Amino acid sequence: MIDEQTKLKTGTTTLGLMAKDAVVLAADRKATMGYLIATKDIKKIAQLDEHIAMTIAGSVGDTQVIERHLKAEFRLYRLQEGKRIPVKAGSTLLANILYGRKYYPFLVQLLVGGYDDAPHLYSLALDGSMIEEKEYFSTGSGSPMVFGVLEDGYKKDMALEDAKRLAVRAVYAATQRDIASGGRGIDLVIIDKKGVHYTSDSEVEAILGKK
Repeated sequence: MIDEQTKLKTGTTTLGLMAKDAVVLAADRKATMGYLIATKDIKKIAQLDEHIAMTIAGSVGDTQVIERHLKAEFRLYRLQEGKRIPVKAGSTLLANILYGRKYYPFLVQLLVGGYDDAPHLYSLALDGSMIEEKEYFSTGSGSPMVFGVLEDGYKKDMALEDAKRLAVRAVYAATQRDIASGGRGIDLVIIDKKGVHYTSDSEVEAILGKK
């Protein structure tokens, strides 16, 4: 059996926030194994369908299994129903998967963002609980720093550009204070009525004022 000190985990900072007509997801890129930095460039935002993405915090192996499962189920739904799965239905499926394993749980905390008739953001814990977030949420060891920035800067119906700047600033603040967060850059994903969009590293750096 793999000891907790040698299991690959993400210390992690992830966040999701609601903008006007979009959902913004952001995450750092460091993965740790105990006190060892296992990688500085892991992706913690997984696209599950053309309109849904998920942030990852917890055991890497567990989150990879969940990602593969959901992608397969969403494809099956599209084939059977002839349309994309609603964001709430996809999140509920994930909640049911987590609840079914709560006595031998997946060690994860997840955010699901998506757009069907409107933007949606759900937070899910390892016990299968699911909450629709109307403003924002953060997971991982860097979340206390993120919440401080979001509490100060978030406004309802934020313009997308303002929401992007706030998300990047919040994750960056966590990487400066949380030893388990960091890595080579910040991932920033926008989900709107046109689908899931990954922001380039150069644009994120420009938001941070490095260029």
